[in-house]
Amino acid sequence: MRTKTTMRRVGTLAALLLAGTATSAHAQFSGDPGSSGDAPSAGGPAASSSEGGRSEARAERRRAKKQVNVSPYLEVGQVLSADLKGDGDVLTYTTLAAGVDASIVTRRAELAGSVRYEYRIGESGGLGNSSSLSGLARGRIEAARGLNLEAGALATRTRADGYGGDTGVFLRDGTNVSNLYSVYAGPTFARRIGGLDVGAGYRFGYTKIDVDDPTPPGVTAQDIFDSSTNHVAWASVGARPGDLPFGWQVSGGYQREDASQLDQRYEGKFARADVTVPIGPTLALLGGVGYEDIEIGQRDPVVDANGVPVRDANGRFITDKSKPRELSFDTDGLIWDAGVMWQPNRRTALTAKVGRRYGDTIYTGSFTYRANHATLSVGVYDGLSSFARGLSSGLAALPTQFDPIRNPVDGSINPCVFGDQGGGCLANQLGNTTTAQFRNRGVQAVFSSRLGGWSYGVGAGYDRRKLLLPGLSAISDLNGVIDENYYLFLSAGRQLDRDSDLTLAAYYNYFDNGAPGAANVQSAGVSAAYSRRLWRGLTGHAAASLTAFDQEGFNSELIGSALVGMRYSF
Repeated sequence: MRTKTTMRRVGTLAALLLAGTATSAHAQFSGDPGSSGDAPSAGGPAASSSEGGRSEARAERRRAKKQVNVSPYLEVGQVLSADLKGDGDVLTYTTLAAGVDASIVTRRAELAGSVRYEYRIGESGGLGNSSSLSGLARGRIEAARGLNLEAGALATRTRADGYGGDTGVFLRDGTNVSNLYSVYAGPTFARRIGGLDVGAGYRFGYTKIDVDDPTPPGVTAQDIFDSSTNHVAWASVGARPGDLPFGWQVSGGYQREDASQLDQRYEGKFARADVTVPIGPTLALLGGVGYEDIEIGQRDPVVDANGVPVRDANGRFITDKSKPRELSFDTDGLIWDAGVMWQPNRRTALTAKVGRRYGDTIYTGSFTYRANHATLSVGVYDGLSSFARGLSSGLAALPTQFDPIRNPVDGSINPCVFGDQGGGCLANQLGNTTTAQFRNRGVQAVFSSRLGGWSYGVGAGYDRRKLLLPGLSAISDLNGVIDENYYLFLSAGRQLDRDSDLTLAAYYNYFDNGAPGAANVQSAGVSAAYSRRLWRGLTGHAAASLTAFDQEGFNSELIGSALVGMRYSF
């Protein structure tokens, strides 16, 4: 009897290992937590197509509970915002908003999302009128057995100078703001056929930044991202331990990104073979070897008579089309990694790997814990990425069920989401809107829980980027520059009674910009919101927030804001 139990545990461990990696060939391209097989998020194109082992069973139980909640709404609010440090200006404005929140779970489809259009009418303090579109969505449709159509989208605002994502920068006059839009879509396939685990997929991504206001005088920005398209295709086939005492997998893939800024191009391809060797009921050894070929190149910017790069009105470098594309990174050859996976029970899993890629040693790992009321995931990543490819993989890694969190005063979307499936953060991807490709290393942790009537969420991480530019370029002083981003997001919510709710949130972000002459930036904020249903779909709400911002060489700010408003949900 004990032998049978041991064999079942070995089988479960092997199934989890191979089901979780059967379609993860795409993860070879990037070090983002959203795209790595060692990601801290519970998702990713591979995991989201099959959920792997116990996650698949949980998904089936969830789909059995059919749920369709789509809530369009209209909203009006009155905001007062005061500078508590500095000139003491007090601004007032009215907000008019229309939006929709959706949560859909059926046998073949899952979707979570929130979209909001807001128009701001300035009233005092010299504040002008403005508008914004914000939203976050992630969904999946099961088109056939094992075949899923997946998509995700993000619309938000960020700093135009690229000095880190600052959640509270939009509360007042809206200067130094850019609008960010990113979308991805594609099919994934994962199915067991004739004793083999077969996986494949394709993902298309598009990212665009529109600069509303150019960078303020005295601020030196890095190269500001414009737009790009990226394509990823991957395939794999493998078998679990059974006929052989080990599991195996062979995989390959191709990725390309074309960015409009400086005519930049990323192209990467790989092929590899992996083995999984169970050495006990809870422990397995992992190993893989393969070949990769990666090239990154771009053209020079136009320079003036003094050799200084010329920028356009939005602070972007102007591409010199007469110059050939120069390589900023070029590698090809053998790659390998080895590691261990430990799964002491169905709720806990730990993976750690060390390997050789990009001509350097890399370290990756993940830890997940799932209880009835809580989920914790931690990931260590190391790879090559870019602003746009990072957003595409980050969106793909988000769960398909989450509770969207917005700033209760300005309505902006929170870069971290939490839900019953766990959570995910896009904070590291939003750290800097540079066009440059980079070597990406870091760690991210996400915790979500529902306990005692409260729902909690915590997202924290550290992200390190080493920029990659041609050594002979006119902007070669940015080559090798290291940017570091530290972030923490907290949220909590509770339904006080049948008609009222309370939500609390806080964040801290520190961006250490390594560019010559650049300034470091830190921001923090706390907010609280109370809502109460007054009549049918009519809800009244009140909110307050306190936001601090500091950039080296500029006056620091401390902004206090309050809002009262009404929402009608259809």
